Amino acid sequence: MASCSIEDVLAKAERDEAEKLKGITVNKELDLEFDPGNLLAFDKNRIDTREFKDNKREDFIRSLARDNTQLLINEMWKLPTERVEEIIVAKLPDPSTPLPREKPAPKPKPPTKWEQFAKLKGIQKKKKTNLVWDEVHKEWRRRWGYKRAKDDTKEWLIEVPENADPSEHQFAKRNKAKKERVAKNEYNRLKNIARAQKIKVPGMGLAPTPRQPKAELAQAVNVAKISTASVGKFQDNLPKEKTPKNTGKKRKFQPLIGDFSSEKQKQLDLLKVMDSKKPRLDITKAVNKQMREEDRESAQKSKKGFGKKGRRGNMSGKGKGKAGGKGKAPKGKGRKPHMKQGKR
Repeated sequence: MASCSIEDVLAKAERDEAEKLKGITVNKELDLEFDPGNLLAFDKNRIDTREFKDNKREDFIRSLARDNTQLLINEMWKLPTERVEEIIVAKLPDPSTPLPREKPAPKPKPPTKWEQFAKLKGIQKKKKTNLVWDEVHKEWRRRWGYKRAKDDTKEWLIEVPENADPSEHQFAKRNKAKKERVAKNEYNRLKNIARAQKIKVPGMGLAPTPRQPKAELAQAVNVAKISTASVGKFQDNLPKEKTPKNTGKKRKFQPLIGDFSSEKQKQLDLLKVMDSKKPRLDITKAVNKQMREEDRESAQKSKKGFGKKGRRGNMSGKGKGKAGGKGKAPKGKGRKPHMKQGKR
């Protein structure tokens, strides 16, 4: 029993070792079709269903994948090779099997306004070299970007032109011009995108719409009015023009330097009011408020009296009179309302 078990263990170990050291030759009934450009191998051999069911599926699939991969590697060694940095590299041919894309092919970008003009006029784009000779530093430098040739931003001295204002800051003027160029390029880029998508390109103000509401038109008029040098101070109002809402007023602050007499007087008045025991009373404001309340109460009383007499007057004038049912109504009943405003 012991000898049999030892023989079985040795046989199993030999089988495992042979499984690990399989040969590079693989025999198939039908040769595989290869596409070295895509590193593909097509196996058209029939799969033994009985062996697939009897053995473990994972072991069968692993063995089949190993044999087909070995045949693909054997095919790769038939390709021309070269040595790159002490590594053997195979030159793959062009792929012959078209593979589907995961995503649709990107659409070509629509031409910009300049590209359309260049195509119309037959202007061909000339490719410029990235490096140019810098006469100042006596070396080749980039044409654009960081450490470029003829970089005027690194100059510590700028010559003032003859026709320029001598008090004008030339460095600030140059920085401002650069910001304007960058903003103009960005604006043109956005215009090209809008034109490519067939969107109406808005102007500098409000975006145009088929039918603008009254509020937007009023806002556009207000924007145009305050776009003058005087910020609309001397602009006349249009006929039936309403004052714009939510415009607000600019706050006026006291100067930080200069005469502080007005500020001192305001602070003294405030302390005087806070220190006084009697509350500060504005007699004119109080009288006006009292008069408004009295007028409101009298108007409410007159409205109530007018409504009651009106209802009584609208009633039919039939009473307990003589034949015909017509008789004199008692005082204050059945008469038409007639009010006289007396003197207050």
